[in-house]
Amino acid sequence: MTSTPTAEPAQTGTDHVDVLIIGAGISGIGAGRYLRTLLPHKSFTILEARGSLGGTWDLFRYPGIRSDSDLHTFGYEFKPWRDEQSIADGARILDYLRETATENGLDDTIRYHHRVVGGSWSSAEARWTVQVERTDTGEHLELTADWIFSAAGYYRYDEGFTPEFPGRDRFQGTVVHPQHWPEDLDYAGKRVVVIGSGATAVTLIPAMAETAAHVTMLQRTPTYILPVPRKDPIANALKRLFGDERGYALTRRKNIAQQKLVWSLSQKYPDRMRRIIRWTNAKQLPAGYPVDEHFHPPYNPWEQRLCTVPDGDLFRSIRNGTASVVTDRIDTFTENGIRLTSGRELEADIIVTATGLNVQAFGGVPVTIDGRTVAVSDTVAYKGLMLSGVPNLAYAIGYTNSSWTLKIGLLCEHFCRVLAHMDDNGYRIARAEIADTAMSTRPFLDFAAGYIQRVVDQLPSQGDRMPWRTSMNYQDDVKLLREADVLDPELHFETAHQPARRTATVPA
Repeated sequence: MTSTPTAEPAQTGTDHVDVLIIGAGISGIGAGRYLRTLLPHKSFTILEARGSLGGTWDLFRYPGIRSDSDLHTFGYEFKPWRDEQSIADGARILDYLRETATENGLDDTIRYHHRVVGGSWSSAEARWTVQVERTDTGEHLELTADWIFSAAGYYRYDEGFTPEFPGRDRFQGTVVHPQHWPEDLDYAGKRVVVIGSGATAVTLIPAMAETAAHVTMLQRTPTYILPVPRKDPIANALKRLFGDERGYALTRRKNIAQQKLVWSLSQKYPDRMRRIIRWTNAKQLPAGYPVDEHFHPPYNPWEQRLCTVPDGDLFRSIRNGTASVVTDRIDTFTENGIRLTSGRELEADIIVTATGLNVQAFGGVPVTIDGRTVAVSDTVAYKGLMLSGVPNLAYAIGYTNSSWTLKIGLLCEHFCRVLAHMDDNGYRIARAEIADTAMSTRPFLDFAAGYIQRVVDQLPSQGDRMPWRTSMNYQDDVKLLREADVLDPELHFETAHQPARRTATVPA
């Protein structure tokens, strides 16, 4: 039996916990499982602002919602993905997350409708006081915790990003953002224009094209798009030969190597990868199709995330005429659709603004340390897990160039190791401090995507060396987060009411 997505808020019977986890999505559920397994004596509560677990996979309800990473690496290392779909739809992923929560006894640790609105650290008490708003009743309450683990993701759940479009009020049809998809939206037999060319757009278009009169993808700039099998035949063969657990482990290893190979080749041989992707796209498209106009981005592969389409469904929709691509800029919305700068007008009954997310750091929760407000943009990320100068606060941010969850598992493991070291030595406070204040820094995420660039000045920085560099390499992170000692000359531990105590220098 799995947890019900509309379960009532769980009550833990205590207002203080060792670890307070913010968010019951894929990262928060993972964090809870690692704590439950590796540190069973630790108390923790998961606070979830919404009424159900699952995060992204419960929030988004648009047609065709699915992962764009294979579930053998997007799934947890500790729980095999047993479904035959490798690129899986949102409902299957949500079922997997609910099963994980139930199997690991996490259902009763989740308090639903609890939105964290602030956190205050007291050095004297060596604890956080967290301000919470009940989203169902409006009640305000406070909880205390020795640690905060932020698993709130990287974007705002209450609103997606939509640019200002001239003439939008003139349009007489329906305008919808995928993040707020109406349950009763009927698009059967309708003309649909989807603005955007990212992962959401390429998911929506083939799904809507099954019943819509026609779906047009209107893009300003092309995106790299690769067809991948929805069902991985090698993965399913390995599962039959070796069983679920061993087959899953072997497939996971295979896919990690594949992701690394594609990323590495894109960095080392970008022009060659451009040609390979173009050739792959051309094979999927009708003869004589203007590939360079619609599927040849002006940037190199993996300067922005590559989009995947399972079984080439987007290309199939283009081939059979139910979908098309237009590369142009919007001049204005009109009563009947969109007029482009070329003068062409696209008629539409429904316009979908698949224009991206509004990124925010750590759920946008303001925090103070001994009464001083912390500006996240003034901090530097430590091992991709903590922030410089901010005690007893960890966070989970996954990879941008491969499956998100690959990094989450490593971060959770390392976090538990830090807590175990503190218990073993009687420490109550851990704080990362930069030894070289002249160290060069750069953006936290070296990623050209618009949703990152819009807020890059609001995010933490990363340094030019370890442990201050935010790694996007799984193998490097295995060495750093799983195999290396937690002791580090720039991670300071202390007991309460005592000055900071520096760890011994770790030999190179």
